[in-house]
Amino acid sequence: MRKFVAADKFFLESHVENKGYLEITDGKFGQYYRELPDEEVSVVDQSGKWIAPGLVDTHIHGFKNHDVMDNDAKGMNEISEGLLSCGVTSFLPTTLTSSKQHLKDVAQMLGDIKDKVTGAKIQGIYFEGPFFTEKHKGAQNPSYFSDPDIDTFHEWQKASGNMIKKIALAPERQGVEDFVKQVSDEGVVVSLGHSDATFQQASSAVEAGADVFVHAYNGMSGLNHREPGMVGALLALRDVYAELICDGHHVHPKAAELVINQVGYDHVALITDCMMAGGMPDGNYMLGEFPVVVKDGTARMQEGNLAGSILKLKEGVKNVVDWNIATAEQAVAMGSLVPAISSKIDDVCGKIRKGRAADFIVLNPDMTLAATYLDGEERYQA
Repeated sequence: MRKFVAADKFFLESHVENKGYLEITDGKFGQYYRELPDEEVSVVDQSGKWIAPGLVDTHIHGFKNHDVMDNDAKGMNEISEGLLSCGVTSFLPTTLTSSKQHLKDVAQMLGDIKDKVTGAKIQGIYFEGPFFTEKHKGAQNPSYFSDPDIDTFHEWQKASGNMIKKIALAPERQGVEDFVKQVSDEGVVVSLGHSDATFQQASSAVEAGADVFVHAYNGMSGLNHREPGMVGALLALRDVYAELICDGHHVHPKAAELVINQVGYDHVALITDCMMAGGMPDGNYMLGEFPVVVKDGTARMQEGNLAGSILKLKEGVKNVVDWNIATAEQAVAMGSLVPAISSKIDDVCGKIRKGRAADFIVLNPDMTLAATYLDGEERYQA
């Protein structure tokens, strides 16, 4: 028997439809219909609610007291399961700066378990570092920082089974342009962050093929009228993507609005940068090798600097609507399709399209999450 989901609004790949039915067949999306076909069908009634693609978190370090850098397959599965409560159905486990060997071990573990997790799907790996510079190190350990090295990268990529989809670096390191050209040619996205680069250095990296800016404003040289820096490059250069943490702590809503208006919502990827304390009570946690205190909605290192976040992606999507800086349609795109496109994984996630895995979320009209579906089956209910 054919199955249909009835709802008041559908955020489809190219447009929004009001009131209708979305076909689900063998765990995959079918067609959208305004009226039910004239035959016996099964209907999942989500009247009064909205259907959107499952959210895609392309920058996340941990959740539910587990960290990607723990190198623990069981912990990764618990992250994957926990993310369903955030509306996330696909994600890129994100590493931190560490030793060459530990990063290789983590890459191999993630490659091994890619198809074995039972919750949100691992669609690749994001290497955040270790080719950074110290001034904007954030919660990254500078003792492991180095210039980009293609042979080292290839070691990690081989260990992962070609799962590394994206790597972040600082544009002012030596040899950046050659490295960016090489890995871009290999289909890997290069993002720029944890950097004190000048406007010219950032521009040169973009010319070489880098096109994402890591958590906009955070961990980068700010905008100055005499030296526009990394923030100036993000705002001035064309066809670049901005990662944005919309928890109300990392970026002021007006600063977030400036990025959305300047680069376009279709080039803003809402991310969480969530660490292991996501989904956990306040207290003491670790981010990589650093102790972190979680209190009042933030995760901070002992000297008071922000250390990742405890944001759930469903909250970031809701926030930009509540702040009146994006429509519901734009917010959904920034939480699903744009992250997928910017990480070159939109061939497997980020949109409702016939034949794709039926990974979707059910939203209430106030943008709160009602349910998360994976392969056409309800896996989380609020």
